[in-house]
Amino acid sequence: MQLINAILKNSALSKLADKVKELTSVQKIWNEIVPTQLKEFTQAGNIEHKRLTVHVENGAIAAKIKLLLPSLLNKLQKKGVEITSIRVQVQVHSEAEKVTKPSRHLSENASKSLESLAKQLEGSELGDVLNRLSKRT
Repeated sequence: MQLINAILKNSALSKLADKVKELTSVQKIWNEIVPTQLKEFTQAGNIEHKRLTVHVENGAIAAKIKLLLPSLLNKLQKKGVEITSIRVQVQVHSEAEKVTKPSRHLSENASKSLESLAKQLEGSELGDVLNRLSKRT
């Protein structure tokens, strides 16, 4: 631990450690004041020129936070955070979640029923589609 403290006393690392402490304390205060339903979708960011940037996951959350801005700003100021405004920024995720489609299979009885209907409609587009569908067993 002493080695870590000695390294952090270096001027560049000291500034970084101070910034980390500031961001951590602002995040803790933010978690105390933001409504519980929105807590997991928001994160307090940097404070520059007495303006707090809040990162949100999507536009709907951003709209809700913007509606609550006056009360959130007031609560933050009462907790000792020196800010005069809050900026809401939507944090876009660059990689969309891959949704795996469940494999769908027909029962043997359903497959036979579709196959017989496909034979009745043979030669039509619907008959061809039903024929392909009946093979998914």
